[in-house]
This record gives sequence, structure tokens and C-alpha cells, in this order.
Amino acid sequence: MPSTGAAAPEGNPVHRVCGLVAYDGTEFYGFQIQRGGPTIQGALEAALARITGKPCRVVGSGRTDTGVHARGQVIMAQVPWRHSLDALERAWNHFLPRPILVRRLVPVPDARFHPRFSATARTYRYTVYHPGPGSPEGHHRFPLYDRYGLVVPQRLDLEAMNQAASCLVGEHDFATFGQPPEGETRTVRVIHAAFWERLEASVASADLYPWEALVFTVTGNAFLRRMVRNLVSSLLAVGRGEWDVEAFQDALAARDRSRSRPPAPPQGLVLERVDYADYPDLFRTGGAEMGYAEVREREP
Repeated sequence: MPSTGAAAPEGNPVHRVCGLVAYDGTEFYGFQIQRGGPTIQGALEAALARITGKPCRVVGSGRTDTGVHARGQVIMAQVPWRHSLDALERAWNHFLPRPILVRRLVPVPDARFHPRFSATARTYRYTVYHPGPGSPEGHHRFPLYDRYGLVVPQRLDLEAMNQAASCLVGEHDFATFGQPPEGETRTVRVIHAAFWERLEASVASADLYPWEALVFTVTGNAFLRRMVRNLVSSLLAVGRGEWDVEAFQDALAARDRSRSRPPAPPQGLVLERVDYADYPDLFRTGGAEMGYAEVREREP
């Protein structure tokens, strides 16, 4: 593969690469490097250093908090490497801890590309498990669900949660539900889609009582810190009957952090995909998009 950058001191060409990364965030203190614990960015950079013998900075499309997972995090790095990108992908994965996987590597499309600032939309999903018909209420946890979802012992009103979620679509000031990233003050965001849907819980048939999985999908141009988890917890208040839809609308309009419910736990949240309007074919391979599940409109 031709070089996409200047030559490294030892003569290896420097490739500017873009990667699609999945990870189980349970054992990590979020994406961004910080003191006090392992991070996704730190693990990615450490593995590259072992391969190349050089420090290589990895830049992500955005932070994910402690315990949050990803299926479609997008990263970029400059890597001194004389072999193919397929070989780099294999070597990188060999040295990564098992909870992290580089799913695809491609050349950075052009000098303007940045995984964060070029992104035009991001999709998150949050999974909640609750008792289904015929199941007694009161179970507070279930070991096969707890790692990747939130177990809610009460039955939830899906219709009411979707009525409240529909209020989020469009441009709003979301100051009630999050804080801007460091160095920013603007709290206005554009939400393209926000809906709950009922999915089958794959291990429900093995349980004594049936459980249902409710998945919240939200797509927006960008999100505030902890915004999705705060939205989820407030929407669950609607589903439990503690708030009505009007109370949720009032909280949104208030632009007051004290009006949000505390954030939902991190383990149910997954960064599903990041979209780039100027680079729609970034991770297409053989006509298919790598891990980019289609965002469906909620059925009425």
C-alpha cells in the first residue's frame, strides 16, 4: 500500500489510518486516557507501541464514560508500518486485550478528515430488561442481563415512553440532560430519531419467568456529557408512571440540570455508530457497512 504520510526515522512509511472499533467497556474507565485506571485509548496506544516500537496517538470520535460499550467507535492514528493494513489490523488485535477489537482499518480518506469533528451523526442504544406478561415483579437483577443492560423490576409503559421520546426530535437546548464537553458552552443539539422498541430477550426462554428487552435508540448530531443516560433515566420515570409526558416536556424546556433524573447506569449503553456525511463509504466493504445497523423508524 502506498504511503499516506512522511517517512518514519527507521524508513517505514507512516500511514494515517482510520479504524472501526468495538469494545466491552465494563473493565475500563472510559475511552479517553486518564490517571487511575485502564482506558480504551490507552490500550489501543499501548498495543500500537508494542507493534511499532514508537508512541502512536489514537484519536477517537468521542468519549464514552466508564463502563459504556461501543460497537462502532471510530478512531484515527498515524502508524509507521511497512506492511498491509490487513496485517496491521491482525497485529493490533493480537496485542489488544480481549474486550477490545479493531473491526476494520482503512486509509484516512483525506487531510480534512477527523473522527470527531467530521462526524455528522451518532447513534446510541440503551437496553432495559423488565418483567414480561406472566412474570412476577420484584426481581432486581439477573446475571445474564446485568453486564449489558439495566434490569428494572417494574413493568414499563412503552407507549408513554415513546410519546415522551418523540418530544426530543428536532433542535432543542438539552441543558437539563447534560453538560457540554470541556471547553464548550453550547448545549443545543439536534436529535434526528429517538424511540423505544420491544425486542425478544434471547435468554428469556431459559428463565423461570419471561423478561422483555426494551431498547432506546437515539441519533443526533452530537450529545452532551451523560446526556443519553440522563434521558434514559427520565424516560424510565415516565414508563414507571412517576412522571407523565407533560412533566418530561417541562423538564426539557426548563434547561435546568436539577430537573433531570440521575443518570442510568452505564452498562446498558452502547455507541452503535458514527456517521460522516462527507464520507458515506468510509467503512463499506463488499457493498455492506461494517456493523452499521440500520436505524428503523418506530412503528406506530
